[in-house]
Amino acid sequence: MPLYSYKKKPIGVQKRILTAISYTTMTIGALFLFWSFYPVVASEMYNRIFIQSDVLAPVPGNQANSVERGLAVKGTQQAFSTNLVDYTKASAWFIDSGNLDIHAYSSDIKEYTLSIPKLAIEDARVVVAGDDLLKGLIHYLPENPPGINGTVNIFGHSTTPALAKIGDYKERDDYKSIFTYLPTLEIGDSFYVTVDTVRYTYEVYDRVIIRPDQISALEPKYDTSYINLYTCVPLGSYAKRLQVKARLKASPI
Repeated sequence: MPLYSYKKKPIGVQKRILTAISYTTMTIGALFLFWSFYPVVASEMYNRIFIQSDVLAPVPGNQANSVERGLAVKGTQQAFSTNLVDYTKASAWFIDSGNLDIHAYSSDIKEYTLSIPKLAIEDARVVVAGDDLLKGLIHYLPENPPGINGTVNIFGHSTTPALAKIGDYKERDDYKSIFTYLPTLEIGDSFYVTVDTVRYTYEVYDRVIIRPDQISALEPKYDTSYINLYTCVPLGSYAKRLQVKARLKASPI
């Protein structure tokens, strides 16, 4: 018969509470990390599977000279760094886009509206030659208004779906979420542009993912009237640009 025996001390109520709090805290932390990164990862996977990628850059990153990389630290070369770059400004979205051969804009039209029924966007303001993406969609580097043979490039801000409040552009004049669901537009979908009282119908015919140094995407075509819609992807990041291409579908009404 043993002289001694070991009897495990029952776990006290206080220790049970501390253990429960620890597991709860870890679970909440894991869920928070999942909530933070899932939209970006999911957006990138969707783009790779369903949207064509055309990401050949004119100047590969490994050929950038030391001056360009030095400027990147100051945020003046977005191809290499997002440091200090304000992406709520349309002028920061593409590198050296000012070098494009764009004819002077001669129209008196300074604003018009865009409606995309599939995205629940109705009469959103488009500012011609504007820069502040928090206050409106931006008609970037204007050459001609919609409805005329040529190309119109419209930029719109986006965020992660968890943070998106699409109706804010109407309720609070806040456009930071307006193009969050632009990746869901598909070939064959239609949207509408109203210039003064004239309404034009455009139909999506292509979607591509491009890099911010691929400024050739902004070059105009003149065989018909085109509108390209842009936002940053993956959602919640600024690494690439989604370009949704559309052409004039119907006569104005």
